[in-house]
Amino acid sequence: MSKHILQTPIKDEDIVDLKVGDIVYLTGTLVTCRDVAHRRVIEEKRPLPVDVRNLAILHAGPIIRQLGEDEYEMVSVGPTTSMRMEKFEKEFIEQTGVKLILGKGGMGANTEAGCRENNAIHLVYPAGNAVLAATKVKRIVDAQWKDLGMPETLWVCEVEEFGPLIVSIDTNGNNIFEMNKKTYNANKEKVYEDIIQHVRYIK
Repeated sequence: MSKHILQTPIKDEDIVDLKVGDIVYLTGTLVTCRDVAHRRVIEEKRPLPVDVRNLAILHAGPIIRQLGEDEYEMVSVGPTTSMRMEKFEKEFIEQTGVKLILGKGGMGANTEAGCRENNAIHLVYPAGNAVLAATKVKRIVDAQWKDLGMPETLWVCEVEEFGPLIVSIDTNGNNIFEMNKKTYNANKEKVYEDIIQHVRYIK
């Protein structure tokens, strides 16, 4: 696997050669954006109040400490399950021009199409590292849609080598989770039979 450090704004040529399984670290602007924000943009036809064109979003509901008037500190920023945004993501990519979608777990055919047709990628941040992730947030520069509450607010962050991020869907629409499912399914009967040989004594 190869390692890549990306700097926002992201250009097509920055990500076109990335393949599923590649490791990426992100420096620049990262905006937390999850369920309700996606619904506002797609279902309610409300413009996103943050311009994420050629930038990155993170499916996450962070824990934030307020330090003063419009001054915040990131305490914890673990990714949330990306599949919750699956039905919105293709349209969201098309409408906003976002290039990097970060989250937890895989996404499906809708996001595959969005990445393939708009030169975008989906990346996975390893679960269970929310506090470590917060240390990569150098500062929070803006907060929008605060009426949604802390987890759903659009927190505009300046990050440095945020990662490691694993490319889950590349610009060709290849999906590492779907590829792995095929491999696992092809091998599971053999593995099952092998396990049975060792546990036949169990009644």
